[in-house]
Amino acid sequence: MSEVNKKHASSSKAGRTNDEKVREEVLEEIMEELEEEAKENEVNKKPEAEKAEDSSDKEASETSKEPEDSKVEVNASEEEAPEEKKKGLFSKKEKKNPLQEKVDELNDRVLRQMAEFENFRNRTDKEKAQQFEMGQANILEKLLPIVDNFERGLAAVPEEEKDGAFAEGMNKIYKQLMKQLEDLGVTPIEALGKEFDPNFHNAVMQVESQEYESGVVAQELQKGYMFHDTVLRHSMVGVTP
Repeated sequence: MSEVNKKHASSSKAGRTNDEKVREEVLEEIMEELEEEAKENEVNKKPEAEKAEDSSDKEASETSKEPEDSKVEVNASEEEAPEEKKKGLFSKKEKKNPLQEKVDELNDRVLRQMAEFENFRNRTDKEKAQQFEMGQANILEKLLPIVDNFERGLAAVPEEEKDGAFAEGMNKIYKQLMKQLEDLGVTPIEALGKEFDPNFHNAVMQVESQEYESGVVAQELQKGYMFHDTVLRHSMVGVTP
C-alpha cells in the first residue's frame, strides 16, 4: 500500500472514531436526561400516592357507615380512580417549542404587514384616481370659456351668412370640440324649463314669465356642465318669482 493510501486510511479511521465518540457522548447526555426525568416523576408520584391512600382510607371508613347501595357507588368510583391516577402519573406536560413560537410570531407579523400594505396600496390608488380626476376637471373647466365664445360667435352670424364657408367651418370645429368633451365625460346641464335646483343652477335674477310657473328656470344666461357625476360649472339662470 502506498503512503497516500495509508494516510487516507488512517484519516478515515480517525474520522470514524471521532464520530463514534460524538455518538457515545450524545447517547450519554440523552440517558442522563432520561434518568433525571425518571427521578422527577418518582418525586411527583410520592405525594400523589399518599393523597390517593388517604382518600381511599376516608372512602373505606365512609362506606362502612353507608348502606349497600352507596357501597356499590363507592366501589365504582374506586375502580375509576386508578385509571385517573394512571393518567395523571404517566401524562407529561406539553412543552412549547420556542422555535415554533418564534416561527408563528414571525408568520403573524408578516401577515399583518401584508394586510397593512394591501390597505395602503388601495388607499393610494384611490387617492391617485381622485387627484387625476381633479386635475382633469380643472383643465376641462378652463376650456368652457372657449366653448362659450364659439356659441356666441355662431349666434352672432347673420342668417344670410350661416351657409357660408367661414360659418360652416366654425360650426364644424365647435361640433368637434363638443364631441371630444363628451367623450371625456363632459355633458351640458339642462336648465331652461326645469325646476330650480341649487345643486345645478345658480340663480342671478328673477324673470317675469307667463309661460312658466313660479320657481322654474325661465332664462339661461350661461350654460352649465357636468363632469361625470360632479358639477363642473353651475348654470347661470333667471328664475320666475
